[in-house]
Amino acid sequence: MNWKDTFIDNCCYRLDESQRMIHQALADLEDAQLAVRPNEVSNALGNQLLHLCGNMRQYLIATLGAQADQRDRDAEFSPQAAFSKKNLLKQLDQTIAEAQAVLRSRTDADFLTTYKVQAYTLSGVGVALHAVEHCSYHTGQIAFWVKQLVEKDLGFYAQVDLNQKHHR
Repeated sequence: MNWKDTFIDNCCYRLDESQRMIHQALADLEDAQLAVRPNEVSNALGNQLLHLCGNMRQYLIATLGAQADQRDRDAEFSPQAAFSKKNLLKQLDQTIAEAQAVLRSRTDADFLTTYKVQAYTLSGVGVALHAVEHCSYHTGQIAFWVKQLVEKDLGFYAQVDLNQKHHR
């Protein structure tokens, strides 16, 4: 396996992990809880999901995938009275699937090309790293806020022994 395939596989794995954790975190929430904001300077879970999709669409699908950038970033943060968990998770799933398809379709040259996105100039590797890191960052925020709402462990790694030592 070459560097690009290894990099893409790891990016896709991290996106899959975030997707799994978000689904698991939201499993027991009611739609109304997706609009609750922890305070005036924080976003509701529904807004977090809209923002994740918007960012992945802008960075991976539009920029790296050479498609039109249709993002309305401000709308992602607009407070809403209600969200549909089913619709938001469907949108997240579709966005991640499209983003992974773009990642898997790019050439070595695409990852080494320089792109302008938002206020940044990044290589294709940088674009992919940003999107994956951004998704992981907000997945952690989502998990934290859900734990505050439901007051229970989300069990992300309940079936995994995380105390195993590193072996080569």
